[in-house]
Amino acid sequence: MKNMVGFSHFRARTVLAVAALCVLLSGLVAALTSDRLMAGGMYPPSAASVRAERILGAKFGAGSPDVLLLVEPRDSKQPVDAPTVAKAGRDLTRTVRRAAPIHYVSSFWGGDPAMRARDGRSAVIAVKYRGDEKEVSEAVARLLPSVLGRHGPVTVAAAGSSAVLEALQEQSHRDLIRAELLTAPLVLLLLILVFRSLLAALLPVLVGVLSVTTTAALLGTLATLTPVSVFALNIASALGFGLAVDYSLFMVTRFRSELDSGADTGAALRTTMATAGRTVAYSAVAVSLSLAALLVFPTMFLRTVAYGGIIVTLLSALATGVVLPAALALLGRRLQTGTTPRTRDGEGRTKKATSWVWSASARLVRRAPALVAVAVTVLLVTLAAPFPGVSFGFPDDRALPAGTAVRAASDRVREDFPHLSAPQIAVVLPGTADSRQASAGTGDYARALSRVPGVRHVEGASGAYTRGGRQPSAPSATRSYTKGSDTWLRVTLAGDRSDGDRALRSLEAVRDVSAPVPPLLGGGVALLQDTRSALADRLPLAVVWVALSMFVLLFAFTGSVLVPLKALLLTGLSMTAALGAMVFIFQDGHLQGLVGAFTPVGTTDIMMPILVIAIAFGLSMDYEVFLLSAFRESYLTLGDNSAAIEAAVRRTAPLITSAAALIIVVFLGQASSPVVPLKIVGVGMVVTILLDVTVIRILLAPALMHLAGRTNWWAPAPLARLHARYGLAET
Repeated sequence: MKNMVGFSHFRARTVLAVAALCVLLSGLVAALTSDRLMAGGMYPPSAASVRAERILGAKFGAGSPDVLLLVEPRDSKQPVDAPTVAKAGRDLTRTVRRAAPIHYVSSFWGGDPAMRARDGRSAVIAVKYRGDEKEVSEAVARLLPSVLGRHGPVTVAAAGSSAVLEALQEQSHRDLIRAELLTAPLVLLLLILVFRSLLAALLPVLVGVLSVTTTAALLGTLATLTPVSVFALNIASALGFGLAVDYSLFMVTRFRSELDSGADTGAALRTTMATAGRTVAYSAVAVSLSLAALLVFPTMFLRTVAYGGIIVTLLSALATGVVLPAALALLGRRLQTGTTPRTRDGEGRTKKATSWVWSASARLVRRAPALVAVAVTVLLVTLAAPFPGVSFGFPDDRALPAGTAVRAASDRVREDFPHLSAPQIAVVLPGTADSRQASAGTGDYARALSRVPGVRHVEGASGAYTRGGRQPSAPSATRSYTKGSDTWLRVTLAGDRSDGDRALRSLEAVRDVSAPVPPLLGGGVALLQDTRSALADRLPLAVVWVALSMFVLLFAFTGSVLVPLKALLLTGLSMTAALGAMVFIFQDGHLQGLVGAFTPVGTTDIMMPILVIAIAFGLSMDYEVFLLSAFRESYLTLGDNSAAIEAAVRRTAPLITSAAALIIVVFLGQASSPVVPLKIVGVGMVVTILLDVTVIRILLAPALMHLAGRTNWWAPAPLARLHARYGLAET
C-alpha cells in the first residue's frame, strides 16, 4: 500500500482523468447491459427433472408450457368460438408458431378443448419453445410485444413461467433505476452529515460510481459469453455503493485524523494507506471470499450474483486504494475537520454526544459482560425461532406487484383453467413402449401411481387412472404419450401448489413406486425438489469454505485462535436470527405495514436466504476486521484486555454505525421494491446489518472478549510463530 501513495499533483490528476475516462467508457457499455441479462437460472442444469423436461419437449412435444396467452373477446357477450373471435384465435396461433422454434403450441382453436374456460368466455394458447433457458427467454421477449394487447375482436395477456420471468426482469430493471434515484439523495445527505463537508461527501460517490459502472460493463460483456442473471446487476449496484461508503468513510476519517494531528498531506496519506488502507484490502478479501461460496452452488442465478458481487467488491477496494488516494492528495487540507468555527463547534457537540453514548455502552459491557452476553443471546435465539419452520419454494407471478398485467392474467388462469395450474409430475419411461409386455407393465405402473396418496389421476398411452380404476384413452393419447420406444405419464396431484409440503410428500411417494425402468421425474414439483436437494448437497461445502477462509484470514490478521472462532460463531448466530426474521415476515406474512405490501404464499424464496447470508456474512466480516484492528492496536498499546476493549468500542462504534447507517439506506432501495425477491434481499440485509452493528459488534462481541480475558490473543506456539513470520496485522 505504501508504494501507491507517492502522488505528485500531476500523477494524481492523471489517475483521476483515467478514472473519469473509465467511467465514461464503462457507462457506454453498461447502457446495453440490462438488455443482455435474463431472469431465471434457478434450476441445476444437470438435475434429473431438467433432463426430463428436455426429453418431454424434444421427443413428445410436451412438458410445462413457457407461455400461456390468455385470449378474451373484447365484447364480453361473445364466446371464444364466435366466428370473428375464432378467426382471431387461429391467426394468433399461427403467429405464435412462426415466432420462434417450438416444441408445441396448444390452443382451443387448434383442437384442444381443454384450452377453453368452462364459461366459454376465454381461451388459452400454451407454448413451449425449443432451446436452452436463454434462447427461450429471448424468444419470449420477441413474442410478447407482438401479441399482447388488442388484436381485432380480442385482447391478449400473458401468463406462464417465462412470461413471469420476463416481467420480473423488466420490473427489476425499473426498480434498479428507481432505487438509485430514491436512495442517492438520502445517501448524499447522510454523507454530508457524517463527513461534515460536501467535498468529503462526494468522495464515496466517486468510488461508488467507478466501481458500479465498471461492474455493469463487465457483467454486460460476460452476458455475451454466458447467461447472467438480471439480479446480479441489482445486487452488485447496492453492494458496490455500500462498500464505497464503508471504505471511503474509514479512509477519509483516518486521513483527516492525521491532518488534524499536524501531519502534512503526504505523511497523512502514507499513514492512512498503511493502516486504514490495509484494513480495507483485508476487508475486501473477506467479502470476496464469502461471496465465492456462492460459486459452489450449481445454479446460474447464484453463480452470476457471485461474479457481480466479487467484481464490484474488488473494484471498490481498487478504487479506494488508487483513485481515492489521488483525490485525497489533491484536496489535502481542504478535507481537514474544523476548517471554520461553526464546523468546529458543531463537531465538538456531536463528538461529545456520541462519545457519551459509546462510553456508556462500553462501560456497561465491561461491568456486566455475562449479563449482556446472556441477554443478547436470548434476543437472537428468539428472533431465530421461526426459522425451523421454513418451507422453501420458487417465486411465481405472486412475486410481482398486484395489478401488473402478468399477475392479473395469471390470477385469471388459476381461476378459469385450474387444470393448467394444478401441480403435476411428468414420469418419463425410456424403452417401455416397444413391446406388448413392456406396455402392459407401464399400464400396471400407471395404475399403481394412481393409488398413491395425494395423486388425483394419472394419464398415459394406456388410458387414465383414478384410484386404481382405468378410464378409456383419448383418441390422441397414444400419439401424445409415446414416441418410438419411449413413453411418459402425466401424474396430476391434489391441491393447487407445486411448492407445498403435500406435493413434495406425494413426489417422494411416487419415487417409491416400483417402475418398469428407472424413471425420470419432471414438472414443477420435481424441479423444486431437485433444486432443494442440489443446494442442500452443496451447502456443507459452502459453509466449510466460508468458515475455513474466514478463520485463516482473521487468524492472519490477529494472531489469535479464539477471536476468529468467536467471530464465526457470533456471525452465524446473527445470520440465523436474520433468517428467522425473514421467515416471520415473508413466509408468514407479518409486518407488511412496515416493509410494504406483498403477497405471502406460505413459502420462502429458495435462493434469497442463501444470497442474503453470503452478502451479509461478508459485510459482517468487514465490520469485524475494523473492530478487531482497533482491539488489537489498543491491546498492544495498553496491555490491558478490558481497557483495550473499551477503548476500541469507543473508537470504532461511531465509524461502524455511521457506515452501517449509510449501507442500510442503500439497501432500503431494494427493500422498497414491489418485486418480492428484491424486497427479501433488501429487508434481509437491513435486518442483518442492524443486528450485526448493534447487538453483535457493540454488545455481544465485546462482552465475550471481556469474559475471555488475555486468552483472546492466545494461539498454540507453532501458530504463534507462523503468525509472527507471515501475519497480516497492521503496522
